Amino acid sequence: MKAIQFTGLGIAGLADLDEPQLAPGHALVRVMASGLCHTDIDVLHGRYGNGAFPLVPGHEYAGIVEMIADDVTDVRPGDRVAIDPNIPCGTCRSCRKGLTNLCDRLEAYGVSRNGGFAQYSTVNTAHLHGIGHLPFHIAALAEPLACVLNGLGNAHAVRAKNALVFGAGPIGLLMALSLQAEGVEDVSIADINEDRLSFAQSLGLKPMVSGSAALGKQAKAFDFVADATGIARVVEEMIAYTADGGTALVFGVSAPDARIQIAPFEIFRRQISLVGSHSLNRNIPDALAILQRDNGTMARLVSHHLPLDDILPYLAKGAATPQTMKVQFSAE
Repeated sequence: MKAIQFTGLGIAGLADLDEPQLAPGHALVRVMASGLCHTDIDVLHGRYGNGAFPLVPGHEYAGIVEMIADDVTDVRPGDRVAIDPNIPCGTCRSCRKGLTNLCDRLEAYGVSRNGGFAQYSTVNTAHLHGIGHLPFHIAALAEPLACVLNGLGNAHAVRAKNALVFGAGPIGLLMALSLQAEGVEDVSIADINEDRLSFAQSLGLKPMVSGSAALGKQAKAFDFVADATGIARVVEEMIAYTADGGTALVFGVSAPDARIQIAPFEIFRRQISLVGSHSLNRNIPDALAILQRDNGTMARLVSHHLPLDDILPYLAKGAATPQTMKVQFSAE
């Protein structure tokens, strides 16, 4: 089968691999759509996980069950499914607390085990979720959306009267749209890229230019503020926009050695909640429910439907433009 394969740090190419063999409890999934995430680039360069090479990347994917192992009874060939990539141990302290995304020995399809940038993928059936008639390219958004929902849940964001998200890339837009979907009517999004802000406005969001005087006047104005840029300076500054008694969410992935300075007195005096969030936590069904009732707005975040060969340039960031949103491998 054809697949993208990471063979070493910074080394990615197209490969012809043997079709994966079925193990007990597993299904063979024909991948129909698989999204590119910045995590894939971090895995390639050894900035995320343990660098388990060779590896087929891709952890945002959906497809059709082709075959099942003899002992499988919960899915059958022909089922249309989305994949939950996280593989927790189930026994460590975090897992016992229900925080499987913080598992001490967390693995994931596309990160430590072969994932979705291939024609076929073998997946434990416990990680398969039916998508009904949802188009595959939309179902492949379930994983990043589940990450967003995990963050919003940790921050109790749906209680907010208004919200501000920094970063109008795919994940920031997905977060802003999720806030709307969960009932937060007044949602603003900030970025320095005017093309992205224009696109955000077309999605029904309020655009704001980062660093502008207009945004500066919004100090202490938002019940909920989130960073989806991964830029430490933005994380540091978002406290200034958080209302008294509000919540600030660190969602973007900053460099591990990045540091910020925040006045503890301000957190104390203004009763600010500073919250973090990592990955998804068994909430693919929640994400699929939102995608099922979405009016097509979230689907607009998929800007590119490409064959495997054309995904490679985006791993090197050489093909991305300001108009690039979610890039997906598509078998359709």
